[in-house]
Amino acid sequence: MLYDDVVGQHRAVAQLRAAAAAPVHAYLLLGPPGSGKRALARSFAASLLCPRGGCGECRDCTLARAEIHPDVEVVERDGPFITVPQAREIVRKAMRTPVEGGRKVLVLTDFHLVREAGPTLLKIVEEPPAGTVFVILAEHVPPELVTIASRCVRVDVGPVAPRVLAETLVAEGVEPGVAAEVAEAAGGRLDRARLLASDAGFSARRDAWRNVPARLDGTGAAVAVTAAELTQLVATAAVEPLEARHAAEAAALEERVERYGERGAGRKDLDERHRRELRRLRMDELRFGLATLAGTYRDALAGETPDVARHVDAVAAIQDAAEALVRNPNETLLLQALLLKLPAVAHR
Repeated sequence: MLYDDVVGQHRAVAQLRAAAAAPVHAYLLLGPPGSGKRALARSFAASLLCPRGGCGECRDCTLARAEIHPDVEVVERDGPFITVPQAREIVRKAMRTPVEGGRKVLVLTDFHLVREAGPTLLKIVEEPPAGTVFVILAEHVPPELVTIASRCVRVDVGPVAPRVLAETLVAEGVEPGVAAEVAEAAGGRLDRARLLASDAGFSARRDAWRNVPARLDGTGAAVAVTAAELTQLVATAAVEPLEARHAAEAAALEERVERYGERGAGRKDLDERHRRELRRLRMDELRFGLATLAGTYRDALAGETPDVARHVDAVAAIQDAAEALVRNPNETLLLQALLLKLPAVAHR
């Protein structure tokens, strides 16, 4: 039961189950967003606090998996990066004695964004107080995280295979054809696959991106209209199902507060996570759209008498635009600049 909400990560689960028997001071769970790192961290924390080593049923397991156990601290970044003041607060939390037992677990999220806060945390991660265990989550290891990563046991968490995503969705009641379609588009992320499966507009958005090359006629007017329509699609994509999920999570939090009390309930953290997820949704949709658009030009290269050089340049320009998203550009201007570079492709 302990890891029943983790999908497609059998090797990571086995590694953490073994680690729970004789834990060390720090673990690094490394993998892309939506791969299940946070669910793994919650269940691993439960196994470290459970008197039976992770039964999945007791009070310690229930509270740890809900992220409201008094000896589990889940630390979310306050802004775009982890700051030095936030790192100092992590050090202070690590130095506190456990509230209920002999061990406490600090789950540190998004540590690929540690930036200049790394040196502040190195000593405490390397030699925490007895009984303190760090579980650090990151999407990759940037230079700023290399030294901290070297002090941790590394657990790799890969993207979930489309077949596993589709099987999971079907088991949850999604129609097989829809499950297969969204599993291919989810980029190995179960959270996104579930979101797309409940989004009635997914197929129409995918078709809109596929049809972009057929709408380009070399004029600025066509570019302006198309970019505006795509921006609107991105702004509204899957918002309703995501907000419905957020409402369910808020209701579950209130139920836990009523049952277990207010302390450590995490209302503020939940609200901030929901805001980040809405921002990430826009970026996910843009990346999905750009990947779909690039696929149209790749398909055209396999057709009869393609304009090879222009199509290859188009794919490269789309990839450049996708990489530029990390700089949080104006989406409409980004799309306008990109579409001006792309050749027309007849609709097939």
